[in-house]
Amino acid sequence: MRFSGLRVLREGLTGNRGWQAHWRDASPKDAYDVVIIGGGGHGLATAYYLAREHGITNVAVLEKGYLGGGNVGRNTTIVRANYFLPGNSEFYSHSLKLWEGLEQELNYNVMHSQRGQIVLFHSDGQRDAAIRRGNAMRNQGDDAELLSVARLKKVLPYLDYEQARFPIYGGLLQRRAGTARHDAVAWGYARGASERGVDLIQNCDVTGIDIEGGAVKGVQTSRGVIRAKKVAVIVAGRSSQVAAMAGMRLPIESHVLQAFVTEGLKPCIDHVVSFGMGHFYISQSDKGGLVFGGDLDMYASYAARGNLPLVEHVMEAGMTLMPMIGQAKVLRSWGGIMDMSPDGSPIIDKSPVEGLYLNCGWCYGGFKAVPGSGHCMAHLLATDRPHAAAARLRLDRFRTGRGLMDEEGTGAQHNLH
Repeated sequence: MRFSGLRVLREGLTGNRGWQAHWRDASPKDAYDVVIIGGGGHGLATAYYLAREHGITNVAVLEKGYLGGGNVGRNTTIVRANYFLPGNSEFYSHSLKLWEGLEQELNYNVMHSQRGQIVLFHSDGQRDAAIRRGNAMRNQGDDAELLSVARLKKVLPYLDYEQARFPIYGGLLQRRAGTARHDAVAWGYARGASERGVDLIQNCDVTGIDIEGGAVKGVQTSRGVIRAKKVAVIVAGRSSQVAAMAGMRLPIESHVLQAFVTEGLKPCIDHVVSFGMGHFYISQSDKGGLVFGGDLDMYASYAARGNLPLVEHVMEAGMTLMPMIGQAKVLRSWGGIMDMSPDGSPIIDKSPVEGLYLNCGWCYGGFKAVPGSGHCMAHLLATDRPHAAAARLRLDRFRTGRGLMDEEGTGAQHNLH
């Protein structure tokens, strides 16, 4: 089924009775070439690129709930490529390029809006760091512009420029950054994978991983045993739990990250804006709601809910930055389970178990990485070689200490990344 303006018009005039299901609700077969544990954005993108780029279609995506019900549907939808360190920089640059052609690739409206992101800075030291980051971004081939306070006042007139506690010294703009519709990204990849023959199996909880002689043989599930030549663990905040089924202890902690959305308002925020001193970030959705978030809840948890002290913290940061939002009513909040790595950077690599592959440690970078993660993970599964854009995202860097990518310079402490 293809989408077009004419098709949308025709269906709207005929009661929308001609639409077909977007993907097959498959039942598990006895065996597959590849089993992907996790039906979120990264898992679905991996399945799509396995079929699209490598012709591997005997693939099953196993999701214990419904497709897109995890972190891919619980985030603030920001897409950017403003990373600083080698390893992260080229990976997120690769992912942003895939974002820019994603709607044409999938023939699906993921509502990718390149409205630009502005990261504010509030001291001379932060300005110097922003200049270094901007230069690194441009050396990578991405865009970056330094904005003075005078230019900021024209672009973001609603900020509080008079405050003494966190004076605004300027901002770093990436025009190609922006937002996308998180649900639509999952649905688009699901549809693309399914129409190429991938089995998307919902309500299928993985309860064990079968290993013989140091090699993976398949998985135990709530819907029976499924044999597989290769198994990919792509479950975000549940990575440690699933890896434990294979006898592995990952360098991952799971923390809750809350996000919030207000009632619908008239257009007032044209960009993604990040507060350099308060870890607060905000944008306005196409429906008019202000979507924003802040710090982790700081305690390890697998509960997809937050706590009130962080609610207060995020609201304080928002009011400090832009008091105009004080009259907006918050409609709802949610929590995503973040898989935090010690250096704040992801892992796309083979595991010590033959045939078992890992994709985890996304910290704050998970949604924006969806296309790049799926593309690089599919390459690894198909060829057993890392993709050039993910060559540094190795698991063994935590054992050897070589190649660590401490993007935020906060040391080896999971909950600070």
